[in-house]
Amino acid sequence: MTTITTCQPPHGGVLVDLPVPADRATELTDRAARLPSWRLTPRQRCDLELLACGAFSPLRSFLGEDDYTHVCESMRLADGTLWPIPVTLDVPEDLGAPAVRGGHSLALRDTDDTLLAVLHVTQAWRPDLAAEAAAVFGTTDPAHPGAEYLLRHVHRWYVTGELEVLRLPPHPDFAAFRRTPGQLREEFARRGWERVVAFQTRNPLHRAHQELTLRAVRQADAHLLIHPVVGVTKPGDIDHHTRVRCYQAILPHYPQERVLLSLLPLAMRMGGPREALWHAIIRKNYGATHFIVGRDHAGPGLDSSGRPFYEPYAAQELLRGHSQELGMGVVTFPRLVYVPECAAYLPEDEAPAGSRMLSISGTELRQRLAEGRELPSWFTPPEIAAELRRSRGC
Repeated sequence: MTTITTCQPPHGGVLVDLPVPADRATELTDRAARLPSWRLTPRQRCDLELLACGAFSPLRSFLGEDDYTHVCESMRLADGTLWPIPVTLDVPEDLGAPAVRGGHSLALRDTDDTLLAVLHVTQAWRPDLAAEAAAVFGTTDPAHPGAEYLLRHVHRWYVTGELEVLRLPPHPDFAAFRRTPGQLREEFARRGWERVVAFQTRNPLHRAHQELTLRAVRQADAHLLIHPVVGVTKPGDIDHHTRVRCYQAILPHYPQERVLLSLLPLAMRMGGPREALWHAIIRKNYGATHFIVGRDHAGPGLDSSGRPFYEPYAAQELLRGHSQELGMGVVTFPRLVYVPECAAYLPEDEAPAGSRMLSISGTELRQRLAEGRELPSWFTPPEIAAELRRSRGC
């Protein structure tokens, strides 16, 4: 049985732990053998885990229709609480249609059929997925991975109800770096960290990221939580095993008393500004007091016409506008570029006039790795370059 420490939701109150006591778990396991079952998708598996451990506080279950509608329309739950991304459970017709009247229960299972939770269904409905994509992502363009997932992979029924979680999905890899919100808060308290700035990433950390995070630590007068996503990210991203080894390799380049690495099993939606706000709420649940918002935060790249889906600093503007309500410091920077004349990374608006400004995009990085080309030392430490080459068989 998994034990989860309680944590504070973003707007006050205490979240009661969702994993059930052992006797109730035995009862549910026996009952689940007679219930209809649903094997969770990778995204749903991540969502269930973050609901169960309190990372999605104040949510206690997947959204119902009223909350869902308000989130899509206004980035708020029906009670007015700030929440920008729908967290829903989609199921196929044979499970959704019979659940319309409620009163049913559904066994939620892992990929190997292990029972993870039981959902006592109180509501089922057929959402307008195109309208959801337009509201949440601002587009129905299939070049957007969030919209593409909604329109091509999500089942036609959403269900919700009381959620009883028996256990968290297992993670045999990198156990030392996996902490629930309660465990991470306890670690901050043990270390005496009262101000913590969190850094979100789905990529390996290179020298620009290192410089940005060190600047954030100084600006916020805080300790640093490197909190990368190791759940579902954008198709084509570097796998999380390689990335975590890269994070481990770069940790010695930080002051050891100022930095902590912990992994986040989140399923990203690549929702740009809305997702940046979601990331901040999640990190507050994990105990961070400040959050770094990068350029084009959680942006999916270019649309089918070759234009960016979101303005590069839209996420920063949205977070600054909600910082007071969140009760969280927002740390923002323009894009950092390497200036050879200064042998340093600088914000692009601070580079000397006429100087060369160097950077390598994620697309160029992947091309260099695919072609076996060297990664320059100004871009990444040699330990990271070696790990990336090893992962690609270079």
